[in-house]
Amino acid sequence: MNIPIEYWLHHAVFYALLFLIQYLNGLLVIYRDLKVNYTRKINHFAFFFLPVFLLSVIEYSYNAATFFMDMVCVFIFLACFITPVRNRIKPLFIMFRSFDRPEDRPLTLTWLYTQFIASYAVLIPLLMYFESHDMLPLIMVIIIANGVGDGLAEPIGIRYGKRKYTTYALFTRKKYVRSYIGSACVFLTTLIAIAAFQQHFTFAQFIVALLTLPILITLAEAFSPHTWDSPLIYGVGGITMIGISFLG
Repeated sequence: MNIPIEYWLHHAVFYALLFLIQYLNGLLVIYRDLKVNYTRKINHFAFFFLPVFLLSVIEYSYNAATFFMDMVCVFIFLACFITPVRNRIKPLFIMFRSFDRPEDRPLTLTWLYTQFIASYAVLIPLLMYFESHDMLPLIMVIIIANGVGDGLAEPIGIRYGKRKYTTYALFTRKKYVRSYIGSACVFLTTLIAIAAFQQHFTFAQFIVALLTLPILITLAEAFSPHTWDSPLIYGVGGITMIGISFLG
């Protein structure tokens, strides 16, 4: 596989920083009683945006091989937190506490693994289609909607969300709660992302995107299973974007 040395250096720094952030967050949960709902989202933002920031320092060429290796690295990373490993290595146990919401137990890792698998299963064909049709920058609208909008939804919903609704989860009959203000974060973030990438739309595409994408992505997040919103956001957003592209 054609993987440049810069890729390995970039990812070594990224995972070192990610481990450090999760370790510190785990300490805050254990010793300062900080809500794991907050530390989990700090992890979320670190996972999404640290690689982007590091690219400005350690740049490498992105290709199919590096994308495949990204998937491998993610699943190796998650494997560090399976019960036999984290119970024997205290730092990993502390890191695990930074994203192990009590209401998710004992399905925390199951949902993370299956969400990543489903997300990649949706993203790979979308990336291939967008690249082959010269619209790859527009994939960032969907990624920002998920990375920023969904990332803000939970902590803002916990802090300010008075009006709530319930959603279901995979592999359990337990109901979970989301807030309307959290869903509004997804809507506004998608709107801003579309505006930020306006130059990649025709005028007609831009107007239709503004009218359809924010509400459809918000509904995808709202009706997706608990912790499983990413693949739904990618799928609904990607298919909608493809439909918009036919407007010419």
